[in-house]
Amino acid sequence: MNQIAASLTSLVNNVAIQDNPLSVLRTFIEAQDSYERARQTDRWRFVGYVLELGYDSAKIITSDPYKIAVGGIPRGSFLIMTPNNPGNLPLHFTLLRVTGVATTPLSNQVQQTYFELHKKSMPELDVWTQGELQWGALECDVLGMFYPDPTDQRRLSFSGDVNNVVSAHRYRVFAPDEELQKLIVNGTVKPEQQFELGTLRTMECQLTEASSSQIPVKISMRDFKGCRTSMFGKTRLGKSNVVKLIAQGMLESTATDNSVGQLIFDINGEYANDNPQDGNKSIRSAFADRCEVYALTERPNTPSKPLRLNFYEQPDSCIEILASMLQQDKKESNYIRSFASVKLPSIESISSLPDGDKTRPIRKIQLFWAILKKAGFHADEGRLKAKGLVSRNAKHFNPCFNQNLRNAAYSSSNRQPGNAPATLDELVSELEVLAKFQRENPNHQALISSSGNSMFDSDDQALLDFFAPNSGSGPSILRTYRDYHSSIAGDFLNEILDLLDAGKTVILDLGNATDEIRRYFSDMLSRAIFAHQEKKFVSNSLRNHYIQLYFEEAHNLFPPNDKDLTGVYARFAKEGAKFHIGMVYSTQSPSTINKELLAQTENFFIGHLASVDETKALSRVQIAFEGIEEDILRSKTPGYMRMLTMSHRFVIPMQAKRFEALTPLSQ
Repeated sequence: MNQIAASLTSLVNNVAIQDNPLSVLRTFIEAQDSYERARQTDRWRFVGYVLELGYDSAKIITSDPYKIAVGGIPRGSFLIMTPNNPGNLPLHFTLLRVTGVATTPLSNQVQQTYFELHKKSMPELDVWTQGELQWGALECDVLGMFYPDPTDQRRLSFSGDVNNVVSAHRYRVFAPDEELQKLIVNGTVKPEQQFELGTLRTMECQLTEASSSQIPVKISMRDFKGCRTSMFGKTRLGKSNVVKLIAQGMLESTATDNSVGQLIFDINGEYANDNPQDGNKSIRSAFADRCEVYALTERPNTPSKPLRLNFYEQPDSCIEILASMLQQDKKESNYIRSFASVKLPSIESISSLPDGDKTRPIRKIQLFWAILKKAGFHADEGRLKAKGLVSRNAKHFNPCFNQNLRNAAYSSSNRQPGNAPATLDELVSELEVLAKFQRENPNHQALISSSGNSMFDSDDQALLDFFAPNSGSGPSILRTYRDYHSSIAGDFLNEILDLLDAGKTVILDLGNATDEIRRYFSDMLSRAIFAHQEKKFVSNSLRNHYIQLYFEEAHNLFPPNDKDLTGVYARFAKEGAKFHIGMVYSTQSPSTINKELLAQTENFFIGHLASVDETKALSRVQIAFEGIEEDILRSKTPGYMRMLTMSHRFVIPMQAKRFEALTPLSQ
């Protein structure tokens, strides 16, 4: 009766999981049992027996014929452990990862035998001795267990621990076949928005062709939306290629809903521009209809918009930008600090004012324009006139000083006042006369307005002192910042935000920029995007839309001080998911990244690291990498990486495919 009950239970369990991906295990075990009975050892995937078993590690005993039959057992490869008699338990297996060679109870005797044989130079071994010497042991990590979801038998579940540890002799160990390897690698990946990233590669050596080279490795793009993803490894070993693949996967998975906008800070120009000599195809050319490039330097074969600010047309934000750059360059004279503290109105805000209230704010902007003109910032005066920045009885570049002041100022310089300024050059000339007069005659009656107030308030005075300082360089210290300016640039900040909201991929080509310029644009756009998404969060308008940011050479951007939690990158780490902001950052060393950001990172792609300290830093922040540090230190093949995503509960060794995207879904 007990045997009949056990058979019925087994039948019920088998029927319950027939639609479960784990059903491949039953097929595998049945096939292995039949190979064993038929003595078809060349097809048998059996590896050995369990010698010692714990909750975290296992020692297995194996033999040379077993290892040869399965094509070898490299360090880092996956093995499965199954019970000899599962009894009433549902179908399941424990996943092992080989970490090294272990000693056996007979290790000393085996070494002694080898020593004696070599000492006697015996040409070959007798079959009895050979049978004794071919046995050995392997040390393995216990990664967890695959089993049917108790709440839904059609679904696969994985746990990072095991439910029970019984006597070692009750288990068998197999090398998984192709179908089981697919289950191990992709079984826990979210089914939505999957993208094939590469193939399983358990070892760097390719002396013999391993079956794992045919196992696809998939990711779910859902794991990257609003999440942090790191790329670590030495240069020229495939980090950028994987970044392109992730960007491609996001473009393809959102082709119908445009739910993700991407911003790529392209410091080498490889995402925006094709390089036929290296066989490098860019994201822009592969997805031309969904990408927009902004470039510091226009390239002949790449359509792009200028990555510049128009300092004349955005005075309110650009004076703050100049102030931050002056502070960064440690320009700290009193008149410079006063200039940096000035707040200017936007051109748009002035247009809504009554005519009688426009004169003073317009004059402030004109003072700022004169500073820019004197510093050598090129201006398109036609565009500025089209802005309609005029007040009652005034022309475009007329600061509207009363005639008494103009007469007194020009008379002090032994000159006759001409017509009111009609060009920027004339505005600069008039302000030079006014500044000299004001400095030499600070209490002159002409400097008092008809209302009894000073003609210049504190902001006017700060601008005027910077325009024509009593001592110091004045506007000429701004000349080094002209690379940020273009007289034909629009408001690219708002343009980029609109493109991201529309689901476009924006690439900033910073290939010819200095580290300072790269850092400047990265910081400015990151802050703008964070504020933009935060505003949408507050107004409950985020919905299902995300923004993904891609940073290369992140160690040059992110502050290494883990106590600085107020910067925008630290806020990305803490609050990015809430505001639907994801980021992919690449660098050579984990130790150079802010610890707070590193601790919040969900997805990892690790290439070759050359330092033990770096691998230790990695395993400290992500325990899943503990035990594979040696493999990371030794392997140097481009594209050969260890991957861990939100869907994967253990590290997957994989060979990333080469980015090509010749026929993307978006076209």
